[in-house]
Amino acid sequence: MKGFLDAKVEQYNQPGFIENDPVCIPHLFTRKQDIEIMGFWAAVLAWGQRKTIIAKCRELIGLMDGTPYEFITQHEESDLKRLLGFKHRTFNATDTLYFIEFFRRHYAEFDSLEEAFTGSFSSFGATGSGKTNLGKAALGETNSNETESGETGSFKTASGEPNPGERDSNETGSGGSEPMEACLNAFRRRFFSLEDFPRRTMKHIPAPERDSACKRLNMFLRWMVRKDDKGVDFGLWTKILPASLICPCDVHVERVARKLELIRRPRGGWQTALELTRNLRKLDPSDPVKYDFALFGMGVAGEI
Repeated sequence: MKGFLDAKVEQYNQPGFIENDPVCIPHLFTRKQDIEIMGFWAAVLAWGQRKTIIAKCRELIGLMDGTPYEFITQHEESDLKRLLGFKHRTFNATDTLYFIEFFRRHYAEFDSLEEAFTGSFSSFGATGSGKTNLGKAALGETNSNETESGETGSFKTASGEPNPGERDSNETGSGGSEPMEACLNAFRRRFFSLEDFPRRTMKHIPAPERDSACKRLNMFLRWMVRKDDKGVDFGLWTKILPASLICPCDVHVERVARKLELIRRPRGGWQTALELTRNLRKLDPSDPVKYDFALFGMGVAGEI
């Protein structure tokens, strides 16, 4: 299995993968903040046909004058009117304007979106400079029985091996053995910490505690965290270990993984994404999510 999937990673983890995948959108930029902003947006909008997703992202970039970071941090109120007609499936102008306001408030405090996943904060205007246990867990620095609140739990170690006391496979929620579970739950709370956030926008930002596989956020994290010599993923972020990443579990990946018996659970959700990732860690404990290329590539190509 390892030899087979490693060969498929080599086949699909190539620059040619970029052109027809939503990852091509952040590749349009060189500035870190532009890559983060449009990488995040491309991931969130990534449902439906890839051609349409890419076209809508390019439309959004045009509405922001081709410079997302500058537009978000320097726009006037009147500049937002041009965005009122933007829509992709159920993502509409209300969601667009809230995303812009979140980014504006975040980048007023931090240089990178990475801090929204690993930083120490409770809400905007109440931040600290040190990392919480969430960030330390992703780094592999946290005591294996310490959670974000200091209560007993069991984070995944940096090597990717489960710690004793791992939660039952049928249990959902936060504070389990996976550091990214706590990070993703905390990120959602951070994202919706602005006053009077639109409740309709919450459906676009999932969380493990809601039993979501978080496939789009996990894809975005793969782009930002993984770094190799293939040029597809960016490797911009350093506070999260590649070993801690969770494999994006979309329809193609899940179908192929089930046929290869990497998934046995009867339905999707967060625990299914964990099951897949833990099996992939057996093949490469330090970089399990590289196999996303193999599973997704085979699925789209109809090989399995």
